[in-house]
Order: sequence, then structure tokens, then C-alpha cells
Amino acid sequence: MAMDTAVESRGDVTVVRITGSVDGTTADQLNRAFAEQLTAGRRRLVAGLEAVEYTSSAGLRVLLATVKEARSGGGDLRLAAPRKEVLKVLELSGFTGILKVYPDLESAVTSFAS
Repeated sequence: MAMDTAVESRGDVTVVRITGSVDGTTADQLNRAFAEQLTAGRRRLVAGLEAVEYTSSAGLRVLLATVKEARSGGGDLRLAAPRKEVLKVLELSGFTGILKVYPDLESAVTSFAS
């Protein structure tokens, strides 16, 4: 399955919208998308997951590496609007204890203001 990313700025928060499936074949592409933002000094990141149909452990590793990098620079990676199936994977793998998950994009973006 294919995956695509689109990046948009919301003030000082950068949203990376992910579409499709995150697995062993697409995880590198996602990693590059996040790495570009981190390299550019953008540390307040939101992953828009509303269009992600599936994530494997490879996708979870990308999220973990990204949140560590963002936090080491004083920022964070927050997840927005994961579908039920993806949220279940995040919960079962313990990621909801590491990453903040928001029901929609707007609440994830505005969470950085508080």
C-alpha cells in the first residue's frame, strides 16, 4: 500500500498529514518527512493520522524516534485523530503513554499554546 505526506504550518506548529499505510516499505518516507521538519528547526509537530489506514511496528518506530528528537530540542510530537484501528495499535503497544493523542487536528495544534 502507498503512503503520502503533506506538510502545513499552523503558526509555530507544523502539521504532517499522513495518508495511507505506514509499514516497512513506507516508514522511511515518513521518517524523512519528519526529519526534514526537525532539521529545519521545527520542533512542535503534529501528526495528522485521520487518513492512516494501518501502521506496523516500523511506523511506530518512526513516531518514537521523532518524538525523542523533538523533545530533546524542547518540542514535542502530538498525534491527531487516529482511526479506531490505528488507535488500538497505539494503545496495545503502549504508545498512548508516551505520545499525547488528540481527537482532532485543531485540539492537537492548540495544545501547544497551553
